[in-house]
Amino acid sequence: QVQLVESGGGLVQAGGSLRLSCAASGRTFSSSAMGWFRQAPGKEREFVAAINWNGGRTYYGDSVQGRFTISRDNAKNSVYLQMNSLKPEDTAVYYCKSDSSFLAVIQRTSGGLWGQGTQVTVSS
Repeated sequence: QVQLVESGGGLVQAGGSLRLSCAASGRTFSSSAMGWFRQAPGKEREFVAAINWNGGRTYYGDSVQGRFTISRDNAKNSVYLQMNSLKPEDTAVYYCKSDSSFLAVIQRTSGGLWGQGTQVTVSS
């Protein structure tokens, strides 16, 4: 079974950058669609970005479009989220997700396989 472990979170000033990583174990990673979600205190889990199995297709939430970039390296069983021009409202726990299809990654806020999350805090 695939397991997901996020890393790269931390504290950064507004306007700064962070790169999150998600390392996956298991033989099915290279055929899985992957994504990132986030959840701030008192708010619902929010879709951030998705990438299909070979990286040829990506999709972003409106609030991060143009600032965040999702990528993957199947040889390293990893997916990444490059976050630029960070804002205080980007503060949240960021979760990596694997699901059965590209569409399922985007649409489902439950189900699929999730990592434990990594905290991102953006100070003003």
